[in-house]
Amino acid sequence: MPYCTKADLIERFGENELLAIARDESGTAIDTAVVERACDDASGEIDGYVSAAGYPVPLSPVPRIVIANACDIARYRLYDEHASDQVQKRYDDAVKFLRSVSRGDVKLGISTG
Repeated sequence: MPYCTKADLIERFGENELLAIARDESGTAIDTAVVERACDDASGEIDGYVSAAGYPVPLSPVPRIVIANACDIARYRLYDEHASDQVQKRYDDAVKFLRSVSRGDVKLGISTG
């Protein structure tokens, strides 16, 4: 189960932005499959870091900070090489946070099993 959803991305970044970066072939709707793939990829990236810290994956319950970082990672992946400086910075901040988790410098507030 991914740590973020299409609904999470719309809530955080707006439907217009998501439509601009994940438009379906008709050009009038968000391509749900593309968004789900980005969310799955973001979740996999997160799992790699948190499992290194000893957390069982997938995380359950999912801390809010993980959902927020998953949204930033998925958004970055949807932009691909067209990411703005802000999108790039949010992605870099998410990775920095996850590296801190993997080193044990930051705790997620859930059991490591």
